[in-house]
Amino acid sequence: MLDLSLKESVEYGVMGVLLLMSVVALWASIERLLFYRYIKLAIYENKTELEIDLSKNLTLIATIGSNAPYVGLLGTVFGIIITFVQMGQSGMVDSASIMSGLALALQATAGGLIVAIPSIIFYNLLMRKSEVLVARWEILQEKKQSQNFSLKELEKR
Repeated sequence: MLDLSLKESVEYGVMGVLLLMSVVALWASIERLLFYRYIKLAIYENKTELEIDLSKNLTLIATIGSNAPYVGLLGTVFGIIITFVQMGQSGMVDSASIMSGLALALQATAGGLIVAIPSIIFYNLLMRKSEVLVARWEILQEKKQSQNFSLKELEKR
């Protein structure tokens, strides 16, 4: 029969993809947090270079956060299709099996949301931290310019 093997394959496949997405998002978030914690702003002479280094892997986190619900929804759609195919093949309408089939199908959507929500939260937190680091770099550059200007004035005297 079509039911268990195909349904399990779809469920495991979708949940496996979501698990992979969650591991990648977690890895990228931890990597960025560590990078932001130990970055030395003074070594950057160019703002663009700093921004490139700060934004590394942020797009990956945002992409996972925005696409995980769609992966979950795809699993739900496949689960519902399989449930209706099973109903059509059996010829009987058993409300208990329909409800359990639909409930299992909705697990994929829940899984997608469980991956997406923390990913988007981490993305927003990391973007804000990146913006703060750029602002601190700009302040550091202003202080350097101010000190250089003061030294030049002293040399003229």
